[in-house]
Amino acid sequence: MKRAEKEDLVTHLKGVFTDAGVVVVAHYSGLTVAQMTVLRARMAEAGGSVKVTKNRLAKLALDGTVVAGIADHFTGPTAIAYSEDPVAAPRIAAAFAKENEQFVILGGAMGETLLDQNGVKALAELPSLDELRGKLVGMISTPATRIAGVLQAPAGQLARVMGAKAAQGEEAA
Repeated sequence: MKRAEKEDLVTHLKGVFTDAGVVVVAHYSGLTVAQMTVLRARMAEAGGSVKVTKNRLAKLALDGTVVAGIADHFTGPTAIAYSEDPVAAPRIAAAFAKENEQFVILGGAMGETLLDQNGVKALAELPSLDELRGKLVGMISTPATRIAGVLQAPAGQLARVMGAKAAQGEEAA
């Protein structure tokens, strides 16, 4: 790798570490190219990315960022998975780690919060941002529907009473 390419990679990684919603660090020793391709495809489908990193360059990129504490994870064959959605990358990485013993999650970072292996797995179990939005809309719309039903009920009852009185009046006449 030429010096300019290395500088570009460090700049790119620094952007990833500062801008991504979540970064997951993992070892991938023993995975085949086909397995890594599957992981990359699943991550892209969820809106994330996977990048095999050079540890020295990743540590240079981490220097001066708020997540510099994850630099200890960069030993051996290391890959990072990252996404804007704080749940997407951990969910895909955790599912892939269950299927492939060679993919070992070491830790990561979410915003300024450093995560250990258990923290990444806990994030993976949370519902995604879209699922949370759907639940929130459902919770908001349900009371509105009930209020509309309650408000319509007295009017319907009043109409039925008026109809019954009118029917009694016609029978009397």
